[in-house]
Amino acid sequence: MARLVLWDIDHTLIATGGVGRELSAAAFEQVLGIPMREQATVDGLTEAVIFRETARLHGVDSDRAMFERFAAALAEEHVRRASDLRERRHALPGAAEALAALAAAGVRQTVVTGNVRAVAGIKLAVFGLDRHIDWASGAYGEDADLRPALVRIALARAGASPVDAVVIGDTPADMAGARANGVPVIGVATGRSDPRSLQRSGADTVLMGLDDTDGLVELVLGTG
Repeated sequence: MARLVLWDIDHTLIATGGVGRELSAAAFEQVLGIPMREQATVDGLTEAVIFRETARLHGVDSDRAMFERFAAALAEEHVRRASDLRERRHALPGAAEALAALAAAGVRQTVVTGNVRAVAGIKLAVFGLDRHIDWASGAYGEDADLRPALVRIALARAGASPVDAVVIGDTPADMAGARANGVPVIGVATGRSDPRSLQRSGADTVLMGLDDTDGLVELVLGTG
């Protein structure tokens, strides 16, 4: 059985509602002093990569210190606009039930996400999805650029072996991160990637959503 679930966040547990770009733009302008005219592709990428590539689109060569200021500003924007998050985003159907049911089954849960840790916490707390997450075992957008490294970091922090874990995510990058580390992976077609692309990227199983709580728990317990 899988004793550790590594959850993605955006489009797996919550729908972003488009407000994320606005918050990023506000933090970007605050740090760089110029409006964010365009943003690099975000699906499956970490916040560090998105910031670096977005800065480059604006003719700016960013450094780590600049990214850290951006990450802090982005977290502040999420706190400041928490009411917008509640109004324009929502937990995906079955997310709360899945987290609770897995916890009741004794499964440890954390996140492997491109979000920086502070933002990840805010996003899930807004919808009450944070209570079953072992935050110390997670891996975040400030920890590494690519998903394979994030999965590796989370396994190390959790003290778990690949066969004792399962990744659940909605992008080919989530699938690739799991596969690179020998971790079973469940694709959830709740984002912009269709079931076929998730299967081609290495998903062991693809679900259309998290609505079937019992089925998901059985799938997780039978994985590994």
